[in-house]
Amino acid sequence: MTSPDALVRVSTARGVTTLTLDSPHNRNALSTPLMTSLLAGLAEAVADEAVRVVVLDHTGPVFCSGADLKETAAAYASGTVPAGMLGDVLAAVWECPKPVLARVAGPARAGGLGLIAAADLAVCAQEATFAFTEVRIGVVPAVISATVLPRLHPRAAAELYLTGDTFDGRRAAEVGLVTAAVPAAELDAAVARYCDSLVRGAPDALAGAKQLLRRPPAADLRAEIAELSAISTRYFLSADGMEGVLAFREKRPARWVAALDGDSAEGAG
Repeated sequence: MTSPDALVRVSTARGVTTLTLDSPHNRNALSTPLMTSLLAGLAEAVADEAVRVVVLDHTGPVFCSGADLKETAAAYASGTVPAGMLGDVLAAVWECPKPVLARVAGPARAGGLGLIAAADLAVCAQEATFAFTEVRIGVVPAVISATVLPRLHPRAAAELYLTGDTFDGRRAAEVGLVTAAVPAAELDAAVARYCDSLVRGAPDALAGAKQLLRRPPAADLRAEIAELSAISTRYFLSADGMEGVLAFREKRPARWVAALDGDSAEGAG
């Protein structure tokens, strides 16, 4: 159970763990205590075999305002800043073996955009706003570039990084920062649809698919095909692969779906 004073609330239902940023007094800024709680919640979700999907959510009107500038200013006296932990958080989300989905109902700025980009999927309200505000306070979006630049179209990245201008959810979807932008009234339903689809995947297969998505471009196509063929064969011959094929042929739910709610099986594309 999440403690009452935790800055990240944790809840789990039907294979989905929701990590809710709960520091509305400072617009869910990425303070050291919040990032520590987020890392702990994520590690707990990864370790729990019953968890299939992780959702990043927030309380209050703001998803995340970026770095906690009050904490950063206080740290100047020691000659350090807490930005290093942000790298740990982004890496943990990016490398999570389970699908991570960000639910963005309100504004996100700077480091908050790095968190959204680190998630595998992100759904935002069309009314939500975004901005890479770093250059306007004399710094650069360095750490978050590790997750943001693989998502953004290059021309859009140059425009948004250099101007610091604010853009809405529709533009965020157009440039690749988020997966989809929907009217605010439809946000929860859209998140639920994605979660319902994600929990139907076999846990090991979902982790393997995430690894494929992270592979760098191939220098030798034939060598790449040979390696990928070996991966494909390994999964087809795995316990989950054989169960999935058999379940499809028998028109029944695979065991990982039946374990959740007994929904009808889905075919392979």
